Amino acid sequence: MSATVLKIFSYLPNPRVWKSLIAAKLLEVDVVVTGDKPANLGDWLWDAQPRLLTDGEKTPDNPAAREGRRGFKGALYKTEEFLQAHPFGTVPAGFSSDGQVGIFESNSILRSVVRAAPEKIGLPKLYGRECYEASRIDSFLDANLVFAREAQVYLLGIESLSSEAYQRMVGAYEFYLDGIEAALAYAAADANCDRQDSENTRSTFLVGGMLSIADISFVCDFAQFLREGHYEKSLQAQGHKLISKDGLQLYPMAYTHMLNLSARPEFAEIMGSYLNWFRAKQ
Repeated sequence: MSATVLKIFSYLPNPRVWKSLIAAKLLEVDVVVTGDKPANLGDWLWDAQPRLLTDGEKTPDNPAAREGRRGFKGALYKTEEFLQAHPFGTVPAGFSSDGQVGIFESNSILRSVVRAAPEKIGLPKLYGRECYEASRIDSFLDANLVFAREAQVYLLGIESLSSEAYQRMVGAYEFYLDGIEAALAYAAADANCDRQDSENTRSTFLVGGMLSIADISFVCDFAQFLREGHYEKSLQAQGHKLISKDGLQLYPMAYTHMLNLSARPEFAEIMGSYLNWFRAKQ
C-alpha cells in the first residue's frame, strides 16, 4: 500500500463505504476509515480528523452542535470545517489526505480511489480503458445512485410504510433490475461471440467485459437493499411482501452477478458475512 490518499468518516458497517475499500484493495490504494455504529455517531466530532467527544463537550452550547436529520436523531457535532468540505452534511464523508478537500456521495468517493491509484502493470482498469467506457461506467453509477436513494428512504421507513412509499420502491426496483438484467444479458451475448473455442471462457460484467466500479457499486448498494429481508414479518403485517422475494427467479443474471462477485476474495474480505443470511435462504 502507498501512503494514505483518502480518509473516510462514516457510520459502520456501511456498504457504501465498502465500494471504496474493495476498489482500494484491488488497486493498492490506502484508504483509512473511521466511524462507529449509527447510534453512536452523536458521540463523535464530525471533522476531517474525527474523534470521540468527552461528556463535557456534548452540550447544546458546543458551537459544533447540530440537530440530526436524515436517519439520525438527537444532537450531532459537526465542525465548520466539516460543513465547508461537506455542504450537505452527510456521511460517508471522504477527505483528501490533507483534509482540505471534501468528497461526498459514495460513488464519487469510489471514483476518487480509482483516480488515486498508482500507474502499475497488472492492476485492473476499474474505470474503463478509454473515455467512452468511463462515461458508460458513469451512466451505471448514476442509475445506481438513483436506486440507492430510493432504497435508503424505503429502508429507513420500512416498519411503517404507506402504500405509496411501498409502490414507489417496487417501481424503482423493477426499473433498476430490468436495466441491470438487460445489460448483463447483452454482455453475455457479446462474450459468447468473442469466444474462439469452448475453453476460452469470459466472465460477464456490466461494461467492457471486465470488472469495473460499475460492478462494485452495484454489488454493494444492492446488497444493502436486500436488508429488507430482515423485515419480512413487519412487511407482511403491513400487507406487503418482500420486493426481492422472487428476485433470483425474475432477475437471475443480476442476482447471480451480485452473489458471484461478493464471493470473490477482494469483496468477501470487506463484506464479510453480510450476505450469508441471503445465501442460506437461496
